[in-house]
Amino acid sequence: MAMVIKNNKDSLNTVNTLNKNNKAKAKSMEKLSSGMRINSAADDASGLSISERMRTQIRSLEQDNANTQNGNSMMKVAEGAVASTVDILKTLKEKLINAANDTNTDADRATIQREFDQMVDQIDDNANVTYNGKVLLDGSHNSQVIKPGTKTALVNESFHESTTRRTPLMDLKDHNGVSLGIHDSDYVTVSYVKQGSTHTETFPVSSDDYGALALKDIFGGFGSDFGVGDIELKKGAVSDYIGTDANGNAVYTADHRNAIVYEASKPGVEGQISGLTISITDRYGKINKNANAILDNFTEVIRAENPSPDNSIVLQIGTKANQAIKIGLSDMRSTALGLTATDGSKLNISTQANANAAINVVETALQKVLDMQTEIGSVEMRLGFTSSNIVTSKENTQSSESVIRDTDMAAEMAEYTRNNVLEQASQSMLAQANQNSSAVLSLLQ
Repeated sequence: MAMVIKNNKDSLNTVNTLNKNNKAKAKSMEKLSSGMRINSAADDASGLSISERMRTQIRSLEQDNANTQNGNSMMKVAEGAVASTVDILKTLKEKLINAANDTNTDADRATIQREFDQMVDQIDDNANVTYNGKVLLDGSHNSQVIKPGTKTALVNESFHESTTRRTPLMDLKDHNGVSLGIHDSDYVTVSYVKQGSTHTETFPVSSDDYGALALKDIFGGFGSDFGVGDIELKKGAVSDYIGTDANGNAVYTADHRNAIVYEASKPGVEGQISGLTISITDRYGKINKNANAILDNFTEVIRAENPSPDNSIVLQIGTKANQAIKIGLSDMRSTALGLTATDGSKLNISTQANANAAINVVETALQKVLDMQTEIGSVEMRLGFTSSNIVTSKENTQSSESVIRDTDMAAEMAEYTRNNVLEQASQSMLAQANQNSSAVLSLLQ
């Protein structure tokens, strides 16, 4: 090999190798100092893209979990208010049972009325409970109710399935086909509450003027003060069909057995009917308990609601649009529960008859509130499961992102050590290459 001094190829090759080793060592130092295998797109362009999408997913899941926790807090506030209303209605029923007892005077009932009014006002206060400035239970966050609104539907499935709207009261039978023991000499007393006003009237089961009364005749308007047109037996043959719900869907009895259904004539809270009571007594005023147990078994299946757009509360719990939980919080104010008229007047319990009718009003109101409590509790339970699922998803996504983005510190330390040794070896060899060139000087001496 010729001895030259202008171009030192050995030195140039060694410098090139030294630079490579130096860059490799610097890259290892960067990974070790940051803890990440990918520090720029140049390290792994596709891996960086995947990793960034996963990081976006992780941050979104963190916010989802925060949303879930906040939503759960909101539901707990609503649940607390509903629970308080349940306690109040329990107390109200106790007071009404007391007021319906004739050991009390009208003055005693007036005292109970004052207690009643105060507790009803507290129900309205409960409904106006707020979370972050939002009033929760005043009906402003209810689900959609299509026009013209829903009608009160009171259903009784205790009659024999052969019962029709034209069946005379004397021929009524219970679920098992046993006669209710109603005689032509008996009297039927019917009462219901609308707009806080109690309507009550007593008819003979059979008379020369009206003949034998049938179920369809009970609300036929006997007497001028009975509120004709407020409530009616659904037309057509008695069947399992009850009515339509807030979304216009058909509602049927749970087991599809035929049922007697009384329906309010008008939709909405203004036409709401509460506290339907039908009682049979004989000519001497003795109560027919067997018949009354069946006749008094009407329950509200469809509640009266005014038409409204969908104002449900939306809890965003997913990383994509529309991945949310919706809950409609029904109106829990006393007017919607049938305890107060739309003009603000309270349910009157000043007489024994009114107090007796009011017992079923409170019973119906309690069912509305318990339904809302169940709905809120179901959402709380779901949010708990949702939070657990989000945390698990976040952990798994974080683990996947770590595999792509994070560096293996042990392996990278070994790589750094190797590059460090190679760098030092290159430096030594560069010195040696430069020393070889200086040997030419000995020829010039």
